Amino acid sequence: MKIQDKQDAVKTINKVAIVTIVVNMLLSAGKFIAGFVGNSTAMVSDAVHSASDVASTVIVLIGARLAVKNEDKDHNYGHDKFESIASIILAMMLFATGLMLGYAGINGIIDATKGEFVKPSYIALVAAVISVVVKEGMYWYTIYYAKKLDSQALKADAWHHRSDAFSSIAGFVGILGAILGALVLEGIATVLISLLIVKVSYDIVKVVIRQLTDHAASDELYGKIYKTIDDDEDVKNIDLLKTRISGSIIYVEAEIAVDSSLNIVEAHDIAQRVHDNIETAFEEVRHIVVHVNPYYCDEDKPKDGEGKDSEE
Repeated sequence: MKIQDKQDAVKTINKVAIVTIVVNMLLSAGKFIAGFVGNSTAMVSDAVHSASDVASTVIVLIGARLAVKNEDKDHNYGHDKFESIASIILAMMLFATGLMLGYAGINGIIDATKGEFVKPSYIALVAAVISVVVKEGMYWYTIYYAKKLDSQALKADAWHHRSDAFSSIAGFVGILGAILGALVLEGIATVLISLLIVKVSYDIVKVVIRQLTDHAASDELYGKIYKTIDDDEDVKNIDLLKTRISGSIIYVEAEIAVDSSLNIVEAHDIAQRVHDNIETAFEEVRHIVVHVNPYYCDEDKPKDGEGKDSEE
């Protein structure tokens, strides 16, 4: 990522973070008031959930800002994995949210069977609908920039918005059920939603672990890189091609064979061309190291031991 691109990424992340924090605080205040006035403990709990999302946004902001920093003496290959670390933290928070919702849902089912439920008013129902619309909108807003920047941290934060929307759906079902006399609906809906949130957190962790353990790029991307190198008419053979994912970027290592009769300048020019072609064709590739090997025709290939004395 170029320096200007990094600066633009930081500005975008700051914008998304500010919008998210402002919306969450306003929504949380509105839901708390509606829950208090409407006699709905479910809506008050939902308000606390929205307020807690501010912490996840701060983590995204810190992690993403660290990730776009340039290389330095202590981090020669950049700081990209800081965003992966932030994503892990967010996924853990999302997982904890899922567990807490599941626990609350089970307790809600138990309380409903005992008849321990206070009938809420319609203002809480309206607040739940508004919350679903706003939080789903925030999900799409954040996921748009997450894809644009290829940011796992922003993606995790987007799912925090959606988890809040899901919890509001459960709240809506519960409040409506309470008004209609079907008290157990909220608990059932909450448990089902908690399972979905836990599944999403698992999917995020799985992707981040691939980033942190230098997992190879997909077979599809590997094939495209291989073809791009192989299409160069001066590349006689691809002796080695390796890829590794680091954060949201990919590093490539290649060994190419070129005509053994070429001088070092000519061989270097071919390697530089291959390097530039890869970085131009694939934005996710941060850098490609190209090593040049001599390529011999069968009749030109040196015999075993030939040239040994000159090497020594």
